[in-house]
Amino acid sequence: MNEHHLRAVLDRYVTHYNHRRPHRALQLAPPRPDHPVPQPAHTSIRRRPVLDGLINEYEPTAA
Repeated sequence: MNEHHLRAVLDRYVTHYNHRRPHRALQLAPPRPDHPVPQPAHTSIRRRPVLDGLINEYEPTAA
């Protein structure tokens, strides 16, 4: 790989880390959400791989 690839991967990781990951001190809310945080009333969850599966994001879906 090269520096451009490394920067792209790190940018994607930083976005995930700051906008999507759950944070225990915030009652599992992301530090700076980039979308509304859904309420836990949903019954099914969809997994979305990030960075080719290095990280997984989970989103509730309407049942």
